[in-house]
Amino acid sequence: MISFALRCEPRGHGFDGWFRSGEDFEAQAGRGLVECPACGSTEIGKALMRPAIGKGGAPAAAGERTAPAATAPGGGYANAEAARVFAKLQEMARELRAKADYVGPRFAEEARRIHYGETEARQIYGEASPAEVKGLSEEGIAALPLPSLPEDKN
Repeated sequence: MISFALRCEPRGHGFDGWFRSGEDFEAQAGRGLVECPACGSTEIGKALMRPAIGKGGAPAAAGERTAPAATAPGGGYANAEAARVFAKLQEMARELRAKADYVGPRFAEEARRIHYGETEARQIYGEASPAEVKGLSEEGIAALPLPSLPEDKN
């Protein structure tokens, strides 16, 4: 997974997005699937990003997590707008979780059952591997990640 600093073209809102690759971002943005969390625009481009620096000043190793561009050293948000956007994402995730059924690691299986009419249509959430999400996408089944919530860490 790679984190891109993104910007909505019409209003300049900045936010981060995680994608499997640069090509994955381009494909999703080209289909209008990447949306500004502040205003809903689908005219999204990559913003100037700082390089991913690992420990000791060396480039980050593949798979090593670095802080997203919207966070400042120490884990705080770089600005009030970034904090508001993340709070809005968390609010949306809480609302979805309150209105959806948790299916745990059976997410991909249950999403397919719903998509193909084998069970009642409803909102669900759970866990899926990157390979499972790719398979769902190839079948035309939408699956989007939810932002982590503070209560997830308790």
